Amino acid sequence: MSKYLLEIGTEEIPYRFMQNTLEQMKDNMQELLNENRVNYEKISTFGTPRRLVLFIEGISDMQSDLEETVKGPSKKIAFDDNNNPTKALLGFARGQGVDIEDIIIDEFNGEEYVFANKHVEGTNTKDILKQNISDYIKKIHFPKPMKWGGKNIKFARPIRWLVSIFNSEIVEFDLEGIKGSNITRGHRFLGSDNIKIENTDEYFTKLKENYVIVDQEKRKEIIKTGCVKLAKEKGGNLLQDDELLEELIYIVEYPTPLRGRIKEEYLKLPKEVIITPMKEHQRYYPVIDDKGNLLPYFIAVRNGNSEHIDIVTKGNEKVLDARLEDAKFFYNEDVRRPLEEYVESLKTIVYQEKLGTIFDKTQRINELSIDIAKELDLGEETEKNIDRASLLSKADLVTKMVNEFTELQGIMGREYAKIAGENEVISLAIYEHYLPRFAGDNLPTTTAGAIISIADKLDSICGGFAIGMKPSGSQDPYGFRRLALGIINIILDKNLDLSLNSSIDNSLRIYIENELYFDFDKVKCQITEFFNVRIKNMFIDKGIRYDIIDAVISTGNDNITDMEVRIEQLDKWSKNEDVEEILAAFNRVSKIAEKAENDEISVDLLKEEKEKALYEKYIEIKTEVHENIQEKEYYEAIEKVAELRNPIDEFFDNVMVMVEDELIKNNRLALIKSIYNMMLEVCDLSKISRD
Repeated sequence: MSKYLLEIGTEEIPYRFMQNTLEQMKDNMQELLNENRVNYEKISTFGTPRRLVLFIEGISDMQSDLEETVKGPSKKIAFDDNNNPTKALLGFARGQGVDIEDIIIDEFNGEEYVFANKHVEGTNTKDILKQNISDYIKKIHFPKPMKWGGKNIKFARPIRWLVSIFNSEIVEFDLEGIKGSNITRGHRFLGSDNIKIENTDEYFTKLKENYVIVDQEKRKEIIKTGCVKLAKEKGGNLLQDDELLEELIYIVEYPTPLRGRIKEEYLKLPKEVIITPMKEHQRYYPVIDDKGNLLPYFIAVRNGNSEHIDIVTKGNEKVLDARLEDAKFFYNEDVRRPLEEYVESLKTIVYQEKLGTIFDKTQRINELSIDIAKELDLGEETEKNIDRASLLSKADLVTKMVNEFTELQGIMGREYAKIAGENEVISLAIYEHYLPRFAGDNLPTTTAGAIISIADKLDSICGGFAIGMKPSGSQDPYGFRRLALGIINIILDKNLDLSLNSSIDNSLRIYIENELYFDFDKVKCQITEFFNVRIKNMFIDKGIRYDIIDAVISTGNDNITDMEVRIEQLDKWSKNEDVEEILAAFNRVSKIAEKAENDEISVDLLKEEKEKALYEKYIEIKTEVHENIQEKEYYEAIEKVAELRNPIDEFFDNVMVMVEDELIKNNRLALIKSIYNMMLEVCDLSKISRD
């Protein structure tokens, strides 16, 4: 078995492209080999800033032979009355490359057809690769591809060289003038620009000799081990960051960790002020003690060897000093004024042309936050904190620190609020109202932070939908799906007894009061459906069946916390043995209930024994069902409703509903409607699949 190597040499590729690109390369090659009947043992993909590498081990030298039976025309078309082959048969045989003598006749779906047994010998694997590699490379997609040098091909960055070797032979191909060869390049500054690869086995060794570690997992281990060691040497710990590690892996070809020192004067700044420029701008790891306090060190990763590491370290220290000196200046300038004085300046920042300034948004957030707090009856003290924190929530956006380091929004608001004498809850809520910022992020810990976060995110969604900026398909440029999931997760995490419809109404009302005009009912319907889709997807991700979710959502329930309880209990109930029979009975109820004009029952018009029995059972359980619902005992409520199964079946089997007497007919419809309405107070059983 053989090996095949493909290296695509490029200008530096952004690290965020790498993971998806390597997965594409592997998946696309598997598809290519399988389609062409080429066996292999293992496909690996590797990436550095300057190269994408495909390495196939145990690839067969020849394509597998193909044994294929092809169906042709029916026998009556293939042969004439004298049993001679017709033009149809001759054409079929010629097209399949077989002789008439090799044609067989067999039955298919009750009729005789002619078949050709074909044997196609496999071709040389190198030829298959030669014919397909160019298209294989073109098939790799990137979020933002580019063209260069008048070529038609689009790629993440310009392709500068190509290596294509099958064992020790070059598999030649031409990619718009860039030819496959056995010449690669090493590290941009430390390696050779002309490295001849004699065979696939020596590729990784020769690249390492030229300061390129091709395998990203090996680079990862070098970075992790080296950085941790340097931190431990000073009695500290590395402040771990998976995203930073992922970036470092793909921006260096030959990693060498180094440790630098932070001047003591900068450690007086808030921790985040130091960490942010270190990580976000310089890609340094902070070093912390066992209590999480910053130590005066940072760990960087050099793209090169350890030669002159002291000079490189001093260079990194100087760069960081400059960054932190700027941060120190901005911080000292910002704290000259209390945070409250920055609020007025928010009028100078446009949030969205049709939705006003950041100041306008702050006022809307404040009003909506108070509405939510009152609905939840959070108490006077919490309302005061929410009122104050929401008014200050965006103030740090006009500070010098946040203007320079945008990642610090909310964080600096928290710090400046503390300095200005705001209480701990208000200060923390200013930071927490941005949470969660991404999937898996922390949720607000304070009630005030949670309420303001909901108000902020809901204001963005409602305003966006009102001016026609709703997501479409996979496009969501304003991140409304992420904001909606944030709202849902906060509500569930805090167990908030909140009406989503009421909050949407209030948010849209505030916009109308601020003279934004739109079709209220249409926009509200769009937003409600938008949230319902997010809620459905969330519960489906938890392993709940879609029909169970629909059975609860379709009742119009808009309390997400209560919805979760109902869904969990309905899911539990749906696993009972007699569910199918119960569902069949209530499907009959739901279909007839649609014909009822109201649910007002006249006892005097109940004539038949079975309708009286159904009514009496309905009255018997009605109070208990309502009590169960009040206590959120939905499983028990469904069980009570299910007691109507036999009376319902007997009613439909023995009583004619659609009689000529309008009063009796409407009374019977009202009885069915009443039962249906009681069922809907828990869930819509007719939505549950009986499969």
